Amino acid sequence: MRFRTRLTLVLLTVVIISQLATGAAFLRATQNDALAKGQQRLEVGARVFQQLLDIRGEQLRDNVAILADDFGFKSAVATQDTATLYSVLANHGDRAQADMVMLSDLSGNMLASSHHEQQSEMPFPELFQRARQTGSGVGVVIDDGQPYEFVLLPIRAPNLIGWVGMGFLIDEEVTQEINALTGLEAGIITYDSAGDVRYLASSNHQQLAMPQVNINGEQQRSGNLTRGQTSNDKRYLSYSSPLLTDEYYQSFVVIQLSRDELLSAYSRLQWQLLGIVALILVLTLAVAAWSARSISRPLMALAQAAKRIGQGERVERIPAGATVAETHQLATTLLSMQEDIAKREATLLHQSRHDRLTNLPNRTRAFEDIEQRIKQSHAFTLLRLWIKDFRSINDTFGYELGDHFLVSLAQRMHNLPSPAMKAYRLDGDELMLMIRQNALEKHQREEIMALISGPIRLDNSFITPSLTTGEVSHPTHGDSAHILLRRSDIALDQARRLGHHHKRYIEGQDEQHLRQLMLIRDLQNAVDNSELWMAYQPKVDTATGHVCQFEALMRWRHPTLGFVPPDEFIGLAERSGDIGLLTKWMLTDVCQQLHAWKNNNFHLSVAINLSASDVADPSLPQHIHELLEHYGLTTDQLALEVTESAVMQDVEAATKTLMALSQLGLKIAVDDYGTGYSSLAQIKRLPVDELKIDKSFVLKLDAQQEDLTIVRSTIEMGHNLGLKIVAEGVENSASAMILNQLRCDYLQGYWIAKPMPAEDITRWLGAFKPLQLASTATY
Repeated sequence: MRFRTRLTLVLLTVVIISQLATGAAFLRATQNDALAKGQQRLEVGARVFQQLLDIRGEQLRDNVAILADDFGFKSAVATQDTATLYSVLANHGDRAQADMVMLSDLSGNMLASSHHEQQSEMPFPELFQRARQTGSGVGVVIDDGQPYEFVLLPIRAPNLIGWVGMGFLIDEEVTQEINALTGLEAGIITYDSAGDVRYLASSNHQQLAMPQVNINGEQQRSGNLTRGQTSNDKRYLSYSSPLLTDEYYQSFVVIQLSRDELLSAYSRLQWQLLGIVALILVLTLAVAAWSARSISRPLMALAQAAKRIGQGERVERIPAGATVAETHQLATTLLSMQEDIAKREATLLHQSRHDRLTNLPNRTRAFEDIEQRIKQSHAFTLLRLWIKDFRSINDTFGYELGDHFLVSLAQRMHNLPSPAMKAYRLDGDELMLMIRQNALEKHQREEIMALISGPIRLDNSFITPSLTTGEVSHPTHGDSAHILLRRSDIALDQARRLGHHHKRYIEGQDEQHLRQLMLIRDLQNAVDNSELWMAYQPKVDTATGHVCQFEALMRWRHPTLGFVPPDEFIGLAERSGDIGLLTKWMLTDVCQQLHAWKNNNFHLSVAINLSASDVADPSLPQHIHELLEHYGLTTDQLALEVTESAVMQDVEAATKTLMALSQLGLKIAVDDYGTGYSSLAQIKRLPVDELKIDKSFVLKLDAQQEDLTIVRSTIEMGHNLGLKIVAEGVENSASAMILNQLRCDYLQGYWIAKPMPAEDITRWLGAFKPLQLASTATY
């Protein structure tokens, strides 16, 4: 088939399809618009119906309130004068135009009712329950298949002595009022559990389209638009909305509109549009034939040239024939395009392998260079660098100066002398050096770091880069780029976590890293799999020798690794962001256990450890308050412990949270005191009740004079601030006696008891004898 013929057919086909699609879309849009407007009318009708019910319900509520406040009626209720009650209810019901009236006692038993036997149970238990909870009940109820708008209010004299209610039947009068207000057909239908119609009220019985009912008792949506046909073969749009659904009945309000009347204008528009489309198609055929002839010849020449360029062939000129202005311009563009493509490919290749800010090679290029170096069997070292507090530099000086800082650092690395080979930017604050030797001597590394870490001028200030490095070598630490990059990351992570400036990868750290990744992954499912459990270690009051509290300690029994030390998985949870999940589980588990002990007549107190993210969480106080109320616990049964380092991470947020917890009545202790950077002056500003001296100062208290001095001064200063002092790590009687002599308030440690499962606590308490702490020496 010739190009001209093909072009003619293509143009004609495109126009035909576009016209048909446009016409169909227009007709469809017109129809949809008409249906949408019909749906809007139905939705407005449904809202009008609901507003009508609300208005009538408020009027009825006012009438019921007048009756409930009537002194004579209250007297009749108080004396249970049945004849008077029936008379008053009937009179007030008539005045309020109510179809149903009732009076019940406090338990819901009928004292008088227009529809129910005396002393029968409340027929509307759900409405009654809601009224008891909120003080009143207004809503739709179903009695013997008939829907009522019903109001139930309390009778007080001044205490609650009964409940009075009135309701009006949602009948044809309501549907006719909706029809008068909206011009829409309306109906009320009630089905029983078998799907049979038990009640029907309609403004037009002959034209009501029945909604489908789910006899399985499943709840239907709040509004449902359907299309249906009535018994007189008229098509309608119907909008059904459930009034009430329970195990016995389903009641609906149905609003409907004639579909044929709604779409009458659409039918006339169809024929007019078809005529317009036919005329356009005839004109299109003539235009397509003419266009194909004028366009085909120069386009063929351009197509051949483009094909040659696409195949990589260099085209010097477009063959003769491209004489039209537009095609001539296209021919010129094709010639310049092949030059631009070559330049763009080179640019894209460079950009895909380099960082745009620093122009250093990126991670992809680093991977390729490492693989190439390995294939050539050359030894080399990778020095991975992390810029400490780079985010703070951006926040302090702004991103523009932060970029300048990073570019300056990258330029220094790029200009390093041998044995440095190449510098890379791996991430936002991570760089890397490739060095041409198997390992770096200490003095070589220090020389390199000195060249890189000199002060950089930012905004008339000098900032000295603080760099942490991780080192790996080939072939010592791996024979692939993937392994070397991963192990350099592990070495850098070790240096960062330990606070060192440099770490060289050590065999076995990879396995440790994989173990950490597995623990982080499995920790998310440990709660659901019941792998976590709580151990409890007692604290003893030195004044009485009795147990005063237990500390809750989390334990993890991994299904494959066995017992995982808490110091390991708690730290991983804090780093991975899962610590909040563990804290919520721990709080719930401990409160459940305290509740169980309380039911067995053991009123115990338990202290729970909080992390840095916990004390910065403003929702924690409310969560703990809800748990205490749910399990019926008093605030003296739960205490909280937080390390001073956790508080110091965000003092302002921690102080707000701790103040809220303290206002709940919870006791708060600072754990591991003496190991952080805080002082008693800082602690004084917090709502703290206790200090726990870290066990590192207590373990050898009886043998090391320095520890004794620290402990004595901490106890004295803590007491001067009104704080109780707890010593943890008490492992022998000598330390216990010394602490007692120093007036330490509470002791905790293996000398008293090791952490125990919850099921062992009551048995241990039964066998425990109060400690007798001698105090014969003076320290």
